[in-house]
Amino acid sequence: MHNDPAQLPTEVLDAATCWDLLHGVSVGHLAVLVDGYPEVFPVNYKVDQHSVVFRTGEGTKLRAAGGPLAVALEADGHDDSKAWSVLVKGKAVILEPTQELLAGAALTLFPWQAGEKDHFVRIVPTSVTGRRFVITSPLTWWNHVRETAARDTD
Repeated sequence: MHNDPAQLPTEVLDAATCWDLLHGVSVGHLAVLVDGYPEVFPVNYKVDQHSVVFRTGEGTKLRAAGGPLAVALEADGHDDSKAWSVLVKGKAVILEPTQELLAGAALTLFPWQAGEKDHFVRIVPTSVTGRRFVITSPLTWWNHVRETAARDTD
């Protein structure tokens, strides 16, 4: 029997809050299917007109994102007391580098990794969901992990 503190409920975020949070960070994780298996890539992105745009070079990420299957981008953040996670699901579209694109989101979209990143990809969302929750002190869960591990070795 444990005297666990009451757990505060997870807050389900509306789409407007999700977009506000996505504006505040620049790195997410792109999930695509490659040969029937999920692959996840870190990407630098910008929010542009209720969609997400990222740059990439030739390779697996571009081929998978440009294919017929849906993709997802997940981004996270936190402050001193709460953490959040937002998931954007949709179709990726490879963009032509137009003047409008280059003057907009692409102007400040700089990948962390060096190399040719000449392709721009927009995720047109079909779903934007998120959640926010109170960050729990490790002291409230660490003891439970040790107790479980000790029982498993007995």
